[in-house]
Amino acid sequence: MDLKYAGPKPIISHTGIEFDNNKEDKYVYINIATQILKSINHEYVNNKVYSYDIKASRFSGDDLLFELKNICPNITEAMKLQNHNVEDEINHNIKRVHESMVLSEANKIALENNIKLMHDYMIQRSINKKVYYCVIDRLSDIVHETKISYIIVPMFQTFLHTLHSLQGSLRKRKQPIDSDIEIYKENDKLFIKLKIKHL
Repeated sequence: MDLKYAGPKPIISHTGIEFDNNKEDKYVYINIATQILKSINHEYVNNKVYSYDIKASRFSGDDLLFELKNICPNITEAMKLQNHNVEDEINHNIKRVHESMVLSEANKIALENNIKLMHDYMIQRSINKKVYYCVIDRLSDIVHETKISYIIVPMFQTFLHTLHSLQGSLRKRKQPIDSDIEIYKENDKLFIKLKIKHL
């Protein structure tokens, strides 16, 4: 199983397949999340501010997979399990198509064919999502363990989305951690600051 871009969320019906461009494939954010994690995963000295050039550190295919295996040691097993889970979900959806009392036989066949057509696509999206949240949850662990006060990143949609995911993971912890996001300007450049409120 590979990590690769699939595309936006498919909306599958008996009339065809559309894509929800507001639901981007999590693959787009894996590299950003991995870079942020790598930038904060080190020893700290109190009251010192650390910086890291994310743009200069974008990971390529094999390098990204190597980093991901360090971050999530069970990543291969998690990807396989996710593959099986989505297979089960697809089979369940096809079964429901055949049990439908609303669709005609022709529409049932069309819908089943459309689901089968998107089989690999849906599995890839699901695997990408699983890997992304593995990185996000590990990022949450590091923020908690090291008591990081804030993270500043460039103002790009991919960074904003990743920090929102991190906020969600921090809130879901056994002892939830609250945080705020602010956008500010400095030297004619926009930045995002995630402020973490440790107890």
